[in-house]
Amino acid sequence: MNIPFNKPSLLGNELQYAKEAVGNLKISGDGVFTAKCHEFMEEKFGIKKVLLTTSCTHALEMGFLLFNLSAGDEVIVPSYTFVSTANAFYLRGVKPVFVDIRPDTLNLDEKQIISKITKKTKAICPVHYAGVGCEMDTIMKIAHQYGLFVIEDAAQGVNAKYKDKYLGAIGHLGAYSFHETKNYSCGEGGAILINDEQLIERAEIIREKGTNRSKFFRGEVDKYTWVDIGSSYLPSDLLAAYLYAQFECREKIQEIRRNIFEYYSENLAEHAERGQLRLPYIPSDRSPNYHMFYIILPSASERDRIMYELKKAGILAIFHYLPLHTSPMGKKMGYQAGDLPITEDLAARILRLPFYNTLTRGEQDYIIAHLKKLLGHGTREKSLVLE
Repeated sequence: MNIPFNKPSLLGNELQYAKEAVGNLKISGDGVFTAKCHEFMEEKFGIKKVLLTTSCTHALEMGFLLFNLSAGDEVIVPSYTFVSTANAFYLRGVKPVFVDIRPDTLNLDEKQIISKITKKTKAICPVHYAGVGCEMDTIMKIAHQYGLFVIEDAAQGVNAKYKDKYLGAIGHLGAYSFHETKNYSCGEGGAILINDEQLIERAEIIREKGTNRSKFFRGEVDKYTWVDIGSSYLPSDLLAAYLYAQFECREKIQEIRRNIFEYYSENLAEHAERGQLRLPYIPSDRSPNYHMFYIILPSASERDRIMYELKKAGILAIFHYLPLHTSPMGKKMGYQAGDLPITEDLAARILRLPFYNTLTRGEQDYIIAHLKKLLGHGTREKSLVLE
């Protein structure tokens, strides 16, 4: 077999809706299907205002513009995340203050936030890793206590919950991704989620190149003009059409991914019990969206060996983020190896298995059989994988 890490899928009316979008004679931004996507997310996820963007990266950039951050300000963020999380504000001279992650969920360690707060701190950006929510009650309490903004990087968290709230609907702002590797996709795309009503009007302006064009189309002004900073953050209505079809299949996709996740877990449980690997941890008060399935191996060399052997068998299993604080850019900011030991340790031992909406049971059996063979029947000290 040749099993990729990810594969885009058609599960509903994606092509039909794309054709309808063309028939509507408007395939640029903010067409019929964009409005449908906005309405769907606002109603289903309990968000005051949603605006589709060209990517989650751009949603984060919009967020930091809305917070009015300036050069010299600081934002607290985990090092174990995609570069966009830090780049969104570093582009404008705002310093990312990296925090270590929790060893259980791999999310930002909320217990370390207060020690990182200075007079320059303006915001916290928690990242909901693998669609499992951060400890948002604690984070929001700290933000309120110190007068900080919160923008949730929920790129991987669409349709997942922290307690009774959907990820992205808790902080002042949130950001989703609809990249082709995500549960619900349109190839490239994202959304900014606005939970603070005072930010809505300016968000529309920033998204429309700094103009009040949205007001013009609603008939609120007789002409539109340049009123603020901004850029072109609107995705094509063709992409929105594809995405809306995926939203219509939301429950079907969730069930498919839950079954894939649980099948991996059940079949690898014996190896976890022997201490040969660690499975994903999901706290009891979280409702995940089953975005990915990963294992954590006892050492970096063991991870690399298994990854290499799986690739030889036609199975593309991959590592994930390289810690931002040890990257060339992180070192330019003054960070170095050893600053965030848990992040560095787990990033070197994690292995993500193939996971996509059309992954078949036969493909999963092939992956699991090869993985079991590589793990063998030996035992290891559990502390090697649980610390």
